Amino acid sequence: MRRSAPSPPGWPVPSRRAVLALLGAAALPLPAFAQAKPRVVVVGGGFGGATCARALHRAGIAVTLVEPSPAYTACPFSNAVVAGLRDMEGQTFGYDGLTREGVALVPDRAVGVETGAVALAGGGRLPFDRLVLAPGIDIVFGALPGYDEQAAERMPHAWKAGPQTVLLRDRLRALPDGGTVVMSVPANPYRCPPGPYERASLIAHYLKTHKPRSKLLVLDAKDSFSKQKLFQQAWAELYPGLLEWVPLSAGGKVTAVEGNALVTDFQRVTADVATVIPPQRAGAIAAAAGAADRSGWCPIDPVTFESRLRPGVHVIGDAAIAGAMPKSAFAANAQAKVCAAAVAALLRGAAPDPPKLINTCYSLVAPDYGISVAGVYRAADGRLVDIEGAGGTSPPDAARSVRAQEAAYAEAWFRTVTSAVFGS
Repeated sequence: MRRSAPSPPGWPVPSRRAVLALLGAAALPLPAFAQAKPRVVVVGGGFGGATCARALHRAGIAVTLVEPSPAYTACPFSNAVVAGLRDMEGQTFGYDGLTREGVALVPDRAVGVETGAVALAGGGRLPFDRLVLAPGIDIVFGALPGYDEQAAERMPHAWKAGPQTVLLRDRLRALPDGGTVVMSVPANPYRCPPGPYERASLIAHYLKTHKPRSKLLVLDAKDSFSKQKLFQQAWAELYPGLLEWVPLSAGGKVTAVEGNALVTDFQRVTADVATVIPPQRAGAIAAAAGAADRSGWCPIDPVTFESRLRPGVHVIGDAAIAGAMPKSAFAANAQAKVCAAAVAALLRGAAPDPPKLINTCYSLVAPDYGISVAGVYRAADGRLVDIEGAGGTSPPDAARSVRAQEAAYAEAWFRTVTSAVFGS
């Protein structure tokens, strides 16, 4: 039983009437600002984390967003930066819109999760009633022999948008006409399944426009990939003889990096410019929180996105094992809204509604040539599955005017989602 501390010497002892008055006041409803709100901490300020923090705040929950970077650099459309079609400034978004709305921002890095609190690199602790992790990905350096942080300066992965994106762009600009560009694509899973093939397309567009005697070789650890027929149809139309895709069955899997060469089981390819997309895993805080399994990714409940390994902790976005739902910015944004609604319901003691989630992924094959894939998902048998008959891809034999329209849709989606997540 909690005891009251005795009054300090010299303090007046309250009268019986004063005590009764205080007890009566305590029985009255408290003003809204004085009522204790449930506390939620969100780690990671990307499309998933920022969306979730804003949605939780709008639900009347006291939410703190932990993000060490002063601005977020978006991966969608970063391939256009690589190809010189877009400025890097257009990829960068600050958090003023969230803080103006009332989301508390802590500019620090989460390094661990204790019982009911997040540990920060700066030494602080943030208590929570529920925790949402949206840490994105980390590159697994060393998983591909010879590819480490130093090798990434020679062969940029550019799979985390920022300095690596600019480095790859600048390497392409410095390529002599007639040079060879080589890409390495990993096995699943990784962030943005169609992303490597959009990158290949836009690099091919850059070469065709600026270095027409150059070649692009894509070495792939898979035999099939997202939107494959649409990509290959576009490559045959736009980049014949310039872009060559080598699948797993033809010896496309890169097994090692040696200097400026990529090694497969059948050949050693020396590149004038190379971009290596290496294996990935959930951001480091996921493992530190005990939410990542041996695969490096985070198993979740498909209704609430609560971790199957760490109760009270939810995982959204690229870090989550989300069944049929791919790792994309659109998916992270959709998952964040579902997760926020589920967290709000759980904090009220209510059962969350089973969700239906949507993902649409646009890819540019050229500046005026877009293709897309869409999916609709539901929870079933403990995972997210496709809803049969929903979704689909762009029509395979569409007119170029339709492809141009899809490219415009892609731009419009990016403007809309970044405004909704980071704006105001």
